[in-house]
Amino acid sequence: MTHLDTELKSLKASVISMWILVISQLEKAEKAITKIDKDLAQEIKVNEKRVDAFELKLNMDCENILALFNPVAVDLRFVVAVLKINYNLERVGDYAKSIADYTDSMSKHFDKKFINSAGVPEMFAISFTMLNDALQAFENEDTQLLRSVFQLDKDMDKHAEQAVEKICDWMQVNSQDAHDALNLHSIVRKLERVGDQAKNIATEIIFHTEAKMLLHAKKKKILKELDKDEDEEKQ
Repeated sequence: MTHLDTELKSLKASVISMWILVISQLEKAEKAITKIDKDLAQEIKVNEKRVDAFELKLNMDCENILALFNPVAVDLRFVVAVLKINYNLERVGDYAKSIADYTDSMSKHFDKKFINSAGVPEMFAISFTMLNDALQAFENEDTQLLRSVFQLDKDMDKHAEQAVEKICDWMQVNSQDAHDALNLHSIVRKLERVGDQAKNIATEIIFHTEAKMLLHAKKKKILKELDKDEDEEKQ
């Protein structure tokens, strides 16, 4: 294994660690906002500093690899993909914190009927599936998994559209809860953006992985042709 290979392997491990942290932040945000758990919301805010630190470190690591090793072809694509995935993950972390922030302005739980009718639990579930599928695809270089991510992004957009309609209907009947309804509307929009970030991440994984697959296919073809030439020479 070359020095560059070692650095790329370390870079991949760091991205995966950040990914897991960001998913955890979003999971805690769902619990914080559902139970109006202000202590958990504070924990998310503290962990946001870790997410930011990850982003800075990964950016620096990518810059160092580009400057010191001048990677080309597939290796260069991987570093570029990591830079963009890093940005997308940091944005998801921001959305998780923003969702948790709504606990500060609320003194009671969201009406469960209200949340369920708006489809918010489903939107959170879709977010987790998209991020986890993208992570697994990144770890295993499996682009097949990413098909679900793109389909789920369409589902997320539909849920967001329906949620806005439900929230508007709720506000007309329950004007006293207008503040909570507006908060929930903002949460829905942030979850919709989480889906967008997950879709962007999936696109970057394809950008890198398919290039690598094409390179392997090309090498395999060349080796096959070389073997064929050797057989012909022996004959």
